[in-house]
Amino acid sequence: MASAPTSLGDRRAAVVREHMESENRLEFEATLRTFAHPRYELIATGEVFDGDEAVRGYYAASRAAFPDQRNRVLAMHHADAGVIVEFELMGTHRGPMRGIPATGRDFVCRMVALFLFEDGSDRIACERVYFDAATILRQLGLVPG
Repeated sequence: MASAPTSLGDRRAAVVREHMESENRLEFEATLRTFAHPRYELIATGEVFDGDEAVRGYYAASRAAFPDQRNRVLAMHHADAGVIVEFELMGTHRGPMRGIPATGRDFVCRMVALFLFEDGSDRIACERVYFDAATILRQLGLVPG
């Protein structure tokens, strides 16, 4: 039987793993529990989803457009203020996205997320995600590639 993580870094890594795995399971109540205060910053689009209502709306909109959206962790790195995760995000465009009708096409995009924490906390204060939006749009057939 595995023992519970004891160091702050280990506890933070366990919270980030649960965060990402619960997103894959579509168990967003579990995902929300990984936050001290729910907040996503999507750097490529400039969007910020801050607070329960905004984050729930983000989950609903993103999964309406990509009901099979999921992530695959490639690497996790520890930092003083958080955890850095390299991952692939993938999904199939099955519903409207920002007014764009579904294309039925799949995408896979390599991304980096900074999971930031307040001093001494093991609950996420912010997930800041970096990615190339053109990579996704090209694969969906929405921009020339």
